[in-house]
Amino acid sequence: MLAPKRVKHRKFQRGKKRGKSVAGSYVPFVEFGIKAMGVGTVSAQQIEACRVLVARRLKKGGKLWIRIFPDKSITKKPQETRMGKGKGDVDKWVATIRRGRIVFELGGIPESLARGLFRQIAYKLAFRTKFVKRGHVS
Repeated sequence: MLAPKRVKHRKFQRGKKRGKSVAGSYVPFVEFGIKAMGVGTVSAQQIEACRVLVARRLKKGGKLWIRIFPDKSITKKPQETRMGKGKGDVDKWVATIRRGRIVFELGGIPESLARGLFRQIAYKLAFRTKFVKRGHVS
């Protein structure tokens, strides 16, 4: 699973997820991308599931770029624990996604195959997505 090697603070506050993504909103590396049209979080497990899906479908052809990294910790307290006694232990790592962010990019394959793969990836994500091509502003 993806997780940072070291962080300044082990436990984060939740923060706001609203707004547009300024950085990472265009396709610079390869031909096709999948853009987030909503806000949310993507866990390291979801990113890994998408990576495995693409790796199995592509075999040796094509290239996948993962444009997000789970660098925010989500904590959780154990079941049936009383209130208080501090913040819970780190449960998982997530990447916060804002509207307009390119999440994955695919290259070296035909457009029809890329559209099909991105449709399958979209089922694994918790927000609406859109297929984009390189050079198209949308």
